[in-house]
Amino acid sequence: MIKILRHGQHLEMAVMVGIDPQSDGLARARRLGVATTHEGVGGLMQMAEFADIDFVFDATSAGAHIKNDAALREAKPGIRVIDLTPAAIGPYCVPVVNLAANLHQGNVNMVTCGGQATIPMVAAVSRVAKVHYAEIVASIASQSAGPGTRANIDEFTETTSQAIEKVGGAGKGKAIIVLNPAEPPLMMRDTRLRPERAGVAGGDCRLDRRNGGGSAGLRPGLPAEAAGAV
Repeated sequence: MIKILRHGQHLEMAVMVGIDPQSDGLARARRLGVATTHEGVGGLMQMAEFADIDFVFDATSAGAHIKNDAALREAKPGIRVIDLTPAAIGPYCVPVVNLAANLHQGNVNMVTCGGQATIPMVAAVSRVAKVHYAEIVASIASQSAGPGTRANIDEFTETTSQAIEKVGGAGKGKAIIVLNPAEPPLMMRDTRLRPERAGVAGGDCRLDRRNGGGSAGLRPGLPAEAAGAV
């Protein structure tokens, strides 16, 4: 919501949807002049604003997303749903790697935060050499992990591992998530491991930095080095 309000050039913020009437997020949305509902997707579909909505960003949970997508598609078959959960009922989309191939999909899965930060690096190496195995470790501040993240740890690792293979091009992918309780909270850090094989190391760093820069370009204010550990 904040990113669209501050930086949106092609999108307009219409409605913020939640399930808790006392939610701080819904209260903030109202203060910013955004329409809200605390009745979930069902409440959204009852609002007048729903008639003008073309895109829905779903950040609930893997299980809830499946039901939400079905309900939204029944009410408006042509709606586009951006899945921010590990449900992955649509194709994996890592914009730096395969955005063009997914522009016309009705539902796309954005993998995970760790996947978005590291898969471009794996894909870059895959273009010049066979990646037999790739492993990523996502370390996030415990304070930033809400109930949805905590309830979907297994789905996080499974979805990210599969996307490392399907989008990144690795023969085998593995993902690990670490909830760091340090105070003050640390910024998310992502590390990727690829066992080195002969003939690959020469251009690896340059490829990683080039793809890291592509990721940073999609997130205003983020330096290339922060787009993924290199």
